[in-house]
Amino acid sequence: MTTTTGTTTDTPATGRRVRTATPALPTAAAHLSCRPLPAGAARITGGSWALRQDRNGRDAVRSGYERLRAAGNFRNLRIAAGDEQGEVVGPVFMDSDVTKWLEAVAWEYGRAPAQDLLDLQREVTALYARAQAADGYVDSVQQVRGNGERYVDLKWSHELYCAGHLYQAAVAQHRATGDTGLLDVATRNADHLVATFGPGDDRTQDIDGHPVVETGLVELYRETGDRAYLDLAHWFVDARGHGIIERAGGEPTYFSDRVPVREATTVEGHAVRAVYLAAGAVDVAIETGDAELLAASERQFADMQATKAFITGGLGARWDWEAFGDPYELPTDRGYAETCAAIGGVQWAWRLLLATGKPVYADAIERLLYNAFLPGVSLAGTEYFYVNPLQHRDGAHRDENRSPAHGRRGWFDCACCPPNIMRTFASLDGYLATATEDGLQVHQYADADLGPVRVATGYPHDGRVVVTVIEDGPLALGLRIPAWSDATTVTTPDGTASPEPGTLHVVDRDWSAGDTVELAFDTTPHRYVADPRIDAARGQVAIERGPLVYAVEQADQQGFTVDDLTVDATAPITEERRDDLLDGVVTLRVPGYAPSRHEQAAWPYRRIDRPGGATHPADAAAASDVAGPTTAAGPTDAATGLQAGPPVTAVAVPYYAWANRGPAPMRVWLPLAR
Repeated sequence: MTTTTGTTTDTPATGRRVRTATPALPTAAAHLSCRPLPAGAARITGGSWALRQDRNGRDAVRSGYERLRAAGNFRNLRIAAGDEQGEVVGPVFMDSDVTKWLEAVAWEYGRAPAQDLLDLQREVTALYARAQAADGYVDSVQQVRGNGERYVDLKWSHELYCAGHLYQAAVAQHRATGDTGLLDVATRNADHLVATFGPGDDRTQDIDGHPVVETGLVELYRETGDRAYLDLAHWFVDARGHGIIERAGGEPTYFSDRVPVREATTVEGHAVRAVYLAAGAVDVAIETGDAELLAASERQFADMQATKAFITGGLGARWDWEAFGDPYELPTDRGYAETCAAIGGVQWAWRLLLATGKPVYADAIERLLYNAFLPGVSLAGTEYFYVNPLQHRDGAHRDENRSPAHGRRGWFDCACCPPNIMRTFASLDGYLATATEDGLQVHQYADADLGPVRVATGYPHDGRVVVTVIEDGPLALGLRIPAWSDATTVTTPDGTASPEPGTLHVVDRDWSAGDTVELAFDTTPHRYVADPRIDAARGQVAIERGPLVYAVEQADQQGFTVDDLTVDATAPITEERRDDLLDGVVTLRVPGYAPSRHEQAAWPYRRIDRPGGATHPADAAAASDVAGPTTAAGPTDAATGLQAGPPVTAVAVPYYAWANRGPAPMRVWLPLAR
């Protein structure tokens, strides 16, 4: 049995060939534990991910053209091309929004071929080509606003950042459609960079303030075979941490430039920059066999998971500078967790999975996809969150365009997230499985065709997965056993096994077409507490069911407000399947307590210790106010003497689905009733 069967399939509607995504495709000589499936070999066929992909392709990707037109991105390119006159608009990285969208168009065409997508791709690609200078340079904002100057302020100009996204889009276009138009633009630009940057007295020794050119160059090397692109990516990775940005007046921590990449022990600074750099470093390590660089990246990922990741997997604690905070600095209502950082985290973890084969990285991808990426886009697929906090209060700040207090937005002035989401949905098939010489490893569970096997499941709401073998022959079938599943059974034609959580369970045998493997994961809801050093979550619990983090949202509650809720630490949590709610979810009913009313005090702080242990009359009055005029009061807090209020039952929904009914109050971390 071969794992490369079915690399393309016909679509009856168009007769064109389907080539679903392989965003990172290491060379045959790369140092890997497992390989991505060839383009077209993995295809999501149904279930929740297919629904979201279809909406993304039908509505978001196609409407993205109009969004970019209205924002001025295309006009900037036309001005740079000499097709129009005027001033360019928007941030310096406007071109990157276009190329991320072009990447999404390419993968979407590969997933669901349609002539209108091909027409859009070719129109915008031709515009990009017209804007390119004779020597290969292309960056519309810099070409016009910068009066022809190049690379004079790389820490902020994003010129190489835009180049990196151009390369990724060009590779996607070539793999998915066979067109070479954007690839020609990309290689001319990359040749220009090779002639401009790197070691030696005849080249500029500078680095971009926003990494991503590294992954782009490596992927361009993989597609073209030009070793110079890989060598330049290697130089860019190793050049960081040696004072280049600091000498140019930049703050080195913010730019991930304080410590050399191979010496760093953690991630720091701007979250998206940091994880994009890390993904590029792993790409370089994979292709060069740089074991030291790979070990450094594994060390950094482990520290990030242990000290700087939200329970959702979200990355980036601070609104200030969109940055990672200190270890265990993970605020709830002011947590940033930018959607782009989640996407970068997935890209980094995927490359580490390819390099090492360790299930911990597939577990991380699952958490990021469901709980950090998916919350960033509406169920409809066309409204977005830039920021993904774990708590939203009534009357939360509205001073930032990016604030969830505004609700989900159709676009942003800084529109990095929407096209990033589009390309991730369109390329999601490529993250499901990997292959080895004699085996197939299933890492993410969805209704899918994966070459020699077909997967059917109601995941993530249902823990049952059926894998059907569709070819005769030997195959080592690897199945990820999620770390969250306490008790898993795997039933094969040979019997039943109970593998350990957080492992890859391999069934190696001769198969007959039609043989099945049935997995049953334990999706029992569980309460989680945070490390006590995470101050913002101390004395609170978060609830997970299967791979999903849950939230209590005001729209589902009656008779109390979310911010007043305290929950029972041990009372049973019950489940209810709601096919009529939020595209179909399992809701959780969580026992707790909430006061029926509050009184606003002149001073919101109260002393609890009194001489002789006496209770001050004001304390008794405050307790009465909090508890409300009911006789069924909850437990008393030993520290404050206050009662938690009457019993209530809170309804929790998957966190990813919040704010699809308006920006109502919401909490992931729920205070415990004492």
